[in-house]
Amino acid sequence: MIRRCFFVIIVGLAGVVNADGQQTFQPEFSVGASFGMGVSSVTFVPKVQENYLLGTHAGITVRWLTETFAGLVFEVNYSQQGWDEHFDDPSSYYYSRRLNFIAIPLLAHLYYGKKQVRFFFNIGPKTGFFLNENTTGKVDPDSPPIDEITGKPHSSQQWDMPIENKFAWGICGGPGLEVRTPIGSFMLEGRYYYSLGDLFGNRKADYFSKSSSQVISAKLTYLIPLKK
Repeated sequence: MIRRCFFVIIVGLAGVVNADGQQTFQPEFSVGASFGMGVSSVTFVPKVQENYLLGTHAGITVRWLTETFAGLVFEVNYSQQGWDEHFDDPSSYYYSRRLNFIAIPLLAHLYYGKKQVRFFFNIGPKTGFFLNENTTGKVDPDSPPIDEITGKPHSSQQWDMPIENKFAWGICGGPGLEVRTPIGSFMLEGRYYYSLGDLFGNRKADYFSKSSSQVISAKLTYLIPLKK
């Protein structure tokens, strides 16, 4: 279902751009850097009560415009994600776990608009490699607090559980706006990432059957054309 939706979006955008007036096109190769902020969480099964965790993203970007409406984007980013747990009494209990990754998206870049201002949509796979983590908490695994919503003890299995799958992979994409100037291009972009893998083991003997990350972020990218 997800792949079918992505296919419809790509075909639709391509059709809109093809309907625009034909013009002379020259391939363009650009490099630059990006910085952004995002909020992340982890979908746990069994469920863990969470808030969003704020993190940063920064890296290098390479873009190759190969057609009048399309191109490719390759990035290597330092990315922070993880989760922040929700407690009924945050003054007595708190726990957050920030995971640091090297993230590598390879995206189809579809754009539409005039020479100076363009709208675009990026979509494609993203892989990542776990580097390290930072944990902040005031909890006792042997005596977790009672959750007022469920009436059961707050899940504590994940507090001491090491990250098992250090290779991450998933789908990311989102819309953006590009402003092209004589000194380069400035791109403001929103992006959503959904991991198709799990942080922890998901075998029958494991506690969690699902522990997949998701990130909602905004980023600003500056690109300098090297070749037209």
